[in-house]
Amino acid sequence: MTRSEVREHIFRLVFRLEFNEAEDMPLQLERYFEDTDKEDLDSDTPEDAEKICLFSEDDERYIRDKYDNIRGNLTGLDEVINSNAKGWDTGRMGKVDLAILRLAVYEMKYDEKIPVGVAIDEAVELAKKYGQDESPSFINGILASVAKSV
Repeated sequence: MTRSEVREHIFRLVFRLEFNEAEDMPLQLERYFEDTDKEDLDSDTPEDAEKICLFSEDDERYIRDKYDNIRGNLTGLDEVINSNAKGWDTGRMGKVDLAILRLAVYEMKYDEKIPVGVAIDEAVELAKKYGQDESPSFINGILASVAKSV
């Protein structure tokens, strides 16, 4: 699984934070991994379905760890987003844009293995795929401002 694919799964989990209570998230996390594996299997071969797993152990561990770190830093991440989003705050942002921003700001501020430019580029790509028409430029603008302070 590529790092972009892994990042997309993390985004999907961060997005779920907006719609589930904190105490429900461990179950949501388990269901996500189970359901995603099932979605990507060939349903014509049920006997093989149990043998195939979309996520390697390393990928799943990486996804879980990064998701947990983002969830644990939501307040700080939202503060960074709010201080760099002129005329906007996280309460007014679309949930897709907010999830993408939280992931990207986390990578920019806390994940030393990911270059700032890569975090921005990947966030813009997620915005193109999941956001509205203006999402890529909106996200790029906020993250460009964040990059000045990193």
